[in-house]
Amino acid sequence: MTFDLLLTGGRLLTDGDSGTGPTAGNGSGPGPAAGRPVDVAVRDGQIAAVGPDLPRDARRVVDLAGRLITPGLIDLHTHVGPGYWGIDPDPVAWHSGVTTWVDAGSAGAYTLDGLRRVAAAAAVRVPALLNISAIGLAGRTGESRDLGNCDVPLAIDTIQANRELIHGVKVRIDRETVGDNGVEPLRRGLAAAAACGVPVMVHIGSAPPSLDEVLDLLRPGDIITHCASGIAVPTGPAVHAAAGRGVLLDLGHGSGGFAFDVLEAQLEAGLRPHTVSTDLHARSLHGPVFDLPTTMAKLLAVGVPLAEVVAAVTTHPARALGLAAGTLAVGAPADIAIFEVRAEEFPVADAHRQVRVSPVRLVNEATYVGGRLLAPRLPSPPAPWIPLTDTQRAALDSRARHLRDLLATPLVGVDGLAEQFPRDRPIPREQPRSS
Repeated sequence: MTFDLLLTGGRLLTDGDSGTGPTAGNGSGPGPAAGRPVDVAVRDGQIAAVGPDLPRDARRVVDLAGRLITPGLIDLHTHVGPGYWGIDPDPVAWHSGVTTWVDAGSAGAYTLDGLRRVAAAAAVRVPALLNISAIGLAGRTGESRDLGNCDVPLAIDTIQANRELIHGVKVRIDRETVGDNGVEPLRRGLAAAAACGVPVMVHIGSAPPSLDEVLDLLRPGDIITHCASGIAVPTGPAVHAAAGRGVLLDLGHGSGGFAFDVLEAQLEAGLRPHTVSTDLHARSLHGPVFDLPTTMAKLLAVGVPLAEVVAAVTTHPARALGLAAGTLAVGAPADIAIFEVRAEEFPVADAHRQVRVSPVRLVNEATYVGGRLLAPRLPSPPAPWIPLTDTQRAALDSRARHLRDLLATPLVGVDGLAEQFPRDRPIPREQPRSS
């Protein structure tokens, strides 16, 4: 009956937690003590038990008193495949709590093998959305300007042959990506998705085609990413109609896909993001996105309760794509994230440098995938084609210096050492020679 791992006393949020506890800041949103205390036990990489006061019969017991425990976070929109936009997920995962990284269209039918190699090598889980364009995102944009790349039979065959990896179809619709092809790439993505019984995620951006043309084609269960875009500004009747028939709104922050004023207008009008994702990629990793906990804080900053935000990065994306993730139910994979909910004001910025202040900051303290604690990983330097400000470059240089200083300094002094191989006898002393 011995557990491999027992996490004790963490605070678990439920759908009933409204996030009305004490806070620092503006008096709305969650407090550090939100949620109920539970123990979570792990055996053989799965959740073995959840409840108060579980038996302390475990190979390792970790006290989480005062910490927030969640299922490993699911980021519904990332780019980790090879190409212009891709990043290595593991160096971010270990300090952010994200255990499932949905690659949203980095790969098409021609380039899926590259993404499969990334997924196989990663410590985290990497389900994928297949780009309707067979060339995927090898470059910055333009993948659907040639409709010959948007091959429906090929996309269907690719999905059917890779069901364990592919959970949907991704289509980017904006004037740079599609050129003169309008919504035809979306029509083709929908045809492939319908044949395979999976949803479509559609990127919205600058017109043409018009936003209404895009939204009117979407089915219940399909996903609009960049749902609070300051460029597309989806606030009119078409987005209300789409949400009303079951189309899901996904934040998809990215380097240009999120604006506070648009989100605030949507919330006031009764539109709420169903999922919160980062669109984390090589151009958003160093700002304005940074990571998923920072993106979650942006929802807290506009008054969305913590329990709702956590659901938007766990249960909701899992259901949207049919993923075996986002839960601490017994028998589920033991993907777990531990956070300190720090009661401090946390200024956060959108893609257009508008600033709001979150009343709390979520600081990840540990991330487990399949019951195994993720180890620290250093990130790679940005690719040479990524535009960075002088301030970003200076910050990266400063971080590298601090890391070098930290790692070049001996870890502990003599008081922190043990004699691992004690001597069993003293050095023999030579007898003085007689004259």
